[in-house]
Amino acid sequence: MKISTTLRGVAAMGALALAAGAQAQSTYPSKPITIVVPASPGGAIDIAARLIGTRLAAAWGQPVAIENKGGAAGMLGSDFVAKAAPDGHTLALVASSHAINPSMYRKLPFDTVKGFEPVVQTHVVPLMLVVHKELPAKNVTELVGHLKANPGQLSYASSGNGGAPHMSAELFRTMAGVDITHVPYKGSTAAHPDLIAGRTALMFDTVAAVAPQVKGNKLRALAVTTTRRSSVFPEVPTLAEAGVKGYDTSTWGGLLAPAGTPRDVVARLNAEVNKALAAPEVREKLMAAGIEPAGGTPAQFGAFIQTEMQRWAEVAQRAGIQPE
Repeated sequence: MKISTTLRGVAAMGALALAAGAQAQSTYPSKPITIVVPASPGGAIDIAARLIGTRLAAAWGQPVAIENKGGAAGMLGSDFVAKAAPDGHTLALVASSHAINPSMYRKLPFDTVKGFEPVVQTHVVPLMLVVHKELPAKNVTELVGHLKANPGQLSYASSGNGGAPHMSAELFRTMAGVDITHVPYKGSTAAHPDLIAGRTALMFDTVAAVAPQVKGNKLRALAVTTTRRSSVFPEVPTLAEAGVKGYDTSTWGGLLAPAGTPRDVVARLNAEVNKALAAPEVREKLMAAGIEPAGGTPAQFGAFIQTEMQRWAEVAQRAGIQPE
């Protein structure tokens, strides 16, 4: 009698849990959604968030606000979401700095993995290696030769310490065996005037950011960092094709929810965002900006983040970068 009563209790608890899950699925979203972009407006994650937010609002009939919370290498906005209610109404669309920061900072305000529920990888953005127009290097082989002939005499610009452009340049430096000084700026656009003027020699930046300067013949493009060529500049080779075998980096974006967000809510978000990324008009707008749509499952995105953390930790170690 006591056993059957216990079994009935367990069954009742299971039924209540299933009912709660079904109710969360059926009522979500029950209020406006906020997608926090931990960066200033205009970048790849901001563009992706606004395109996805418009599709979610149309599909679910709830407003979707995009809130830019830049600062502290993206940690300010991400921390805001990590501490938000885990109900799927406050999300973060993070960039690759999310996986790089553990190698750059000794103490983060959240756990990069345990503080969030991965929802979906939204996109990948190839970086482009560009040089000052008067630099005597028409290709990557000539660039490496020039840098080796002038060790320690030239500098490269980046959008700031710890971002994908900085770390991609460090990977190039170690793989090519060259000695070049890093000059960080507060954002990539702040670096462009000095690069165009020749005060720095080269830079790794997103295709979207440097496209106007390359098309305007103000900078020379030597290579892209991904294993596939950019859809915007198909004539520009990859670094691997240009002679740096095995080179492959990018910046990327992906949607995160606070840890503890119900699985069915994550699943519903994942399905709708994948649907948005597959929409022709969304794909066209992303690719026109040099952004390659991604997609996939929450598990795939979670595994990808951990792989990226390990990879950038190894790059930082080889480059001799010590966490601050």
